Amino acid sequence: MSTVVLKDIRKSFGDVQVIKGVDLAIEDREFCVFVGPSGCGKSTLLRMIAGLEEITSGELKIDGEQVNDVPPAERGLAMVFQTYALYPHMTVADNMAFSLRLAGVSKEERYQKVRDAARVLQLEPLLERKPKELSGGQRQRVAIGRAIVREPRVFLFDEPLSNLDAALRVQMRIELARLHEHLNATMIYVTHDQVEAMTLADKIVVLQGGIVEQAGTPLELYHHPRNLFVAGFIGSPKMNFLNCTVSAVEAAGATVQLPGGASLTVPVHPGPLKAGDQVTLGVRPEHLRPSETGELQAEVMVVERLGGETFLYCQLAGVGMLVVQADGEVATQVHDRIAIKLNPVNCHLFTADGMAVERAIRHPLADLRRPVARKAG
Repeated sequence: MSTVVLKDIRKSFGDVQVIKGVDLAIEDREFCVFVGPSGCGKSTLLRMIAGLEEITSGELKIDGEQVNDVPPAERGLAMVFQTYALYPHMTVADNMAFSLRLAGVSKEERYQKVRDAARVLQLEPLLERKPKELSGGQRQRVAIGRAIVREPRVFLFDEPLSNLDAALRVQMRIELARLHEHLNATMIYVTHDQVEAMTLADKIVVLQGGIVEQAGTPLELYHHPRNLFVAGFIGSPKMNFLNCTVSAVEAAGATVQLPGGASLTVPVHPGPLKAGDQVTLGVRPEHLRPSETGELQAEVMVVERLGGETFLYCQLAGVGMLVVQADGEVATQVHDRIAIKLNPVNCHLFTADGMAVERAIRHPLADLRRPVARKAG
């Protein structure tokens, strides 16, 4: 078992509170990603789990044991940092074996573990090279290998891909996903990149201002965001937001008046909503379509052609920019005026305080979790 439980965890630097009461349970063999903007507290939270930052108050348990005052080296964790921090004068094999040598592990045993880790990471041909002879992706794999040989209870990753170029980031995301499946280990990963979070995580924890805004599966956060912040942070391009007024509330949902005067009935459980309330309607770019019968009228300002799909950045009077995802072959040009069709089933409503109104139809994949293969024995 390799579980991590945080109960009312807080961290202050002097009078400044940066972590403001985090409650979180990370399950055995789960890949949990902390995501959020710069300064939200995600790296501080990871360092508190690692023991590199003192916990001001609250309780941290690993495998049921409280570890608030346990030194980092005794927590059974291994951390991979943003910087590779490899010893330039050592070979790849020596870098990976260094922590085992400090722990007094025999030479034969530590190099057997290095060979096993190198096989998993496809580093076997590189074991005798020095760091300067490696690419950025290879150096990052060495840093991960240095963690693997320790056989930790939990792996901690602090933005490990941020120094790589775009192509290498994609490659390393694939390798990390395969590594998690191969090792069948608990992993906690910090990133500001929501694409990394969506592609790697079993559970995403969205942080903002030292609090957890929402935690859940990637598709749960994507299709059922708890509030405006999560809705705007998860998804690329981000969700579009329109200020609307509720004109009617009935069993089928809430009818809102859109900019331009058209009406739309959104299937939600309206709860306390009533006619006259100001709400925000959210809709993702892929749920908008150019159409002759669209509810919104806008002028195309930018056409972003990506081959298989095209993004239209449209100026909507009184609202601002609206992003519409269209087919890659769409003939729309800059300054064309288009009508935009909304599908109410895929729309979201948020109250004046930014909280989501519960959708009447739950997405069938929102609770989908990756199957976990149990270790033999």
